[in-house]
Amino acid sequence: MRVSRRSLTLVPLLPGLARAQAPWPDKPMRLIVGYTAGGPTDFVARLFQDPLSAIWGQPLVIENRPGASAVLATEVVARSAPDGYTLLLATSVQSSNPAIYPKLPYDSIADFTAIALLYGSPTVLFVPKDSPLRTARDVVALARKEGTLAYATSGNGSSGHFAGGMFARKANIDLTHIAYRGAAPALQDLVGGRVPISFATLSGALTLARAGAIRAVAVCAPRRVEVLPDVPTLAESDLDIPDTSPWFGLVGPAGLPPAVVQRIAGDARSVLRRPEIRARIIDQGGVVMDEGPPEFTARIKREMEESIEVARAIGIRAE
Repeated sequence: MRVSRRSLTLVPLLPGLARAQAPWPDKPMRLIVGYTAGGPTDFVARLFQDPLSAIWGQPLVIENRPGASAVLATEVVARSAPDGYTLLLATSVQSSNPAIYPKLPYDSIADFTAIALLYGSPTVLFVPKDSPLRTARDVVALARKEGTLAYATSGNGSSGHFAGGMFARKANIDLTHIAYRGAAPALQDLVGGRVPISFATLSGALTLARAGAIRAVAVCAPRRVEVLPDVPTLAESDLDIPDTSPWFGLVGPAGLPPAVVQRIAGDARSVLRRPEIRARIIDQGGVVMDEGPPEFTARIKREMEESIEVARAIGIRAE
């Protein structure tokens, strides 16, 4: 028997719904990703695609819509119907974009429903493999000696841009931001020694770090990470800054029925807690975060307020 569109909103409310039964049975679900295939964000989408498809008994189709710091993809979800068919694999730009873009085609809070925060990837201070810089304090000392020091990031308004600006402010030094079009060219210039330091997301730089092409100096997060156990945090050098680490989570349009939100959140978090999934996240330099709708909603609001304050203080704006 075909389930009508009219009855779809009732399906998640039925008591005793079998886990293998799809909550939205008449067409595939869409997961919109604001970045190209093969990158760190796309990795998250692919990691959850098959397990969630199996739980729901239907395809979860990934659509990569890169551009404008995920604004294009985010707008698609903001304008979609609140029926649970269209989700966004949101990143921390959900909180930081309002701080750097004077006008967005959506409201980062009012136009969305936060569902589940999955994991984060710390921002890390890297140097070339042969650099004499060994600690964050070495970086501070060199910047003071030279008068300024260039640092590479994946782009204007990136997590690395925020981290570098706050690090300079905390240490009372001058750093010159060099914005690249993505992490790959920024890291290649770091490998070649054309820039002395880079603030980069660990998941995007881990392959080069493991190959010995670059070296991690400090983790810009509250705690050390498992794949870099010997690398201290900035706080351990008394240079602690607010955590700018990118995160990844599921978000839907505003007005999603609470039962749909709870169903998606519960299923995604059950996948997140599988040992093999957690192991892959950690191996990629990630940190499991595992927050439900209330905590995730509060995080987005809090980080948006913090990002606006920081962007004003250190002059970060869209170019």
